[in-house]
Amino acid sequence: MREIFLTFDVEEFDLPLDFGSTISLPEQIEISRQGLILIHQVLDKLSIRATFFITGTFALHNETLIRDISLKHEIASHAMFHGSFDAKKDLADSKKILEEITGKRVTGFRRPFLKPVNEADLVEAGYKYNSSLNPTHIPGRYNNRDKPLTPFFDDQILNIPVSVSPFLRIPLFWLSFKNFPMPYYRFLSNLTLGKNGFLNLYFHPWEFTDISAINLPCYMKRHSGPFLLKRLETYLQWLKGKGEFITLNEYAESICSVKSSLIQK
Repeated sequence: MREIFLTFDVEEFDLPLDFGSTISLPEQIEISRQGLILIHQVLDKLSIRATFFITGTFALHNETLIRDISLKHEIASHAMFHGSFDAKKDLADSKKILEEITGKRVTGFRRPFLKPVNEADLVEAGYKYNSSLNPTHIPGRYNNRDKPLTPFFDDQILNIPVSVSPFLRIPLFWLSFKNFPMPYYRFLSNLTLGKNGFLNLYFHPWEFTDISAINLPCYMKRHSGPFLLKRLETYLQWLKGKGEFITLNEYAESICSVKSSLIQK
């Protein structure tokens, strides 16, 4: 059975700051919180489990909501803050906060903006997997066209790239979902799932609130709110027939078990 990893980066909605707008931290938190509640409802309706990469800052402001989500879904770390990163401190602090809130072990990490992170730092902080690689070229962000499309080990950490199409490496991330015609996005999803054997998709809860009035480029805020939420629900209903939705931790556990057995032999 082919695996589908549905993931959400849950963070302070600080994106407007990059475009000269003023938005307070309480506003950033509230917009993401509203979207997270809507996403949680859709996943419950469809009986789909997901992985939520959450910043420590957001978690500290939404402990009850995070605890409720952790009952069915995986909680993983998205660092302490969305806008800054101190590896030695943030990796450990965010993990500790999330584990104290949920009462469950946190094994996964995704760095904001999908930036690289030192594997040794992840090992030291106690993580098992890293999903911070987008193996494509995004001008002004990164050029990872030489990186693997499928999961691989780097030292002791399992790296699980986010999905891009085979051959041309067209990203299947949140901006593609917003802007591509849905038949084309489904085509790329099917092609990628068939060729790579898995899909690792990521979105942000704030996308599913109405951000149309905020000063952002059109390609970032188009199809926000109820329209995008309905688009996601329809897409996930279609995708349920293509594979099995599992959490990244479940996948990492199975891969690490196989690796351990091979080493013992």
